[in-house]
Amino acid sequence: MSGQGICVCFASGKGGAGKTSLAAGIGAALAALGKRVLCMDCDPLRNLDLAMGMAEQAFMDFGDVAAGRAALEEAAAEHPRRPGLFLLNAPAFGGETLSGGDMRALAAQIRARFDFCLLDAPAGVGEAFRLALAASDRVLVVAGADALSRRAAQRVSMELGAFPPGAARLIVNRVKPAPFRAPETTVDDIMDYAGLPLMGLVPEDAAFSRALRRGLPVTVAEPKSAASRACARIARRVAGENAGLPPLYR
Repeated sequence: MSGQGICVCFASGKGGAGKTSLAAGIGAALAALGKRVLCMDCDPLRNLDLAMGMAEQAFMDFGDVAAGRAALEEAAAEHPRRPGLFLLNAPAFGGETLSGGDMRALAAQIRARFDFCLLDAPAGVGEAFRLALAASDRVLVVAGADALSRRAAQRVSMELGAFPPGAARLIVNRVKPAPFRAPETTVDDIMDYAGLPLMGLVPEDAAFSRALRRGLPVTVAEPKSAASRACARIARRVAGENAGLPPLYR
């Protein structure tokens, strides 16, 4: 490692946008590219371990690391099916309060040991969301095509003024292309609301639900599914590669 890892926050203004499943799927796709990846749950309600199928593997949390009770190498649990993919849990609900400075110091440790850290922020724009931002270099805002998701994405984007241009981007999830004659118009509407450039599009796909039932990231459970292909494209973009939109959306 060069010590130049990147911390990417996955954010959404409302629950149910699919942010956690995307963080797990894209994290697994980055690991498949040979990257060393830490998926870090920043939500005290803890759902990322279920999306990754690691509820029985990750017992320590980032509060333990920040407080010096555990080394990062001890607390980060490696995925049993995808080498190079690790999970670090959030402190349990009601746990100790960390400051922005604590999170920035933790992020410095993570950057020195991982190529990428994907932080799964809680939905909304509360204090835990702001702590996740404090540890992040980039932000991916996840939104659906419905009016509530568009407005929620706009609300999140209003909190990102401290990030330089280009550091925050948009993922439109659960896109249903069939009913639309011009799907690009719908995507443009969401981009206009959020005021963010597009990072990727993910189709509506039952593979996400099937993967969650199996306790695996979608890119591990069903690597040939449309959802997995979309996650893999986004992972390549996160890694700095030039990966275009799938033909379905052109």
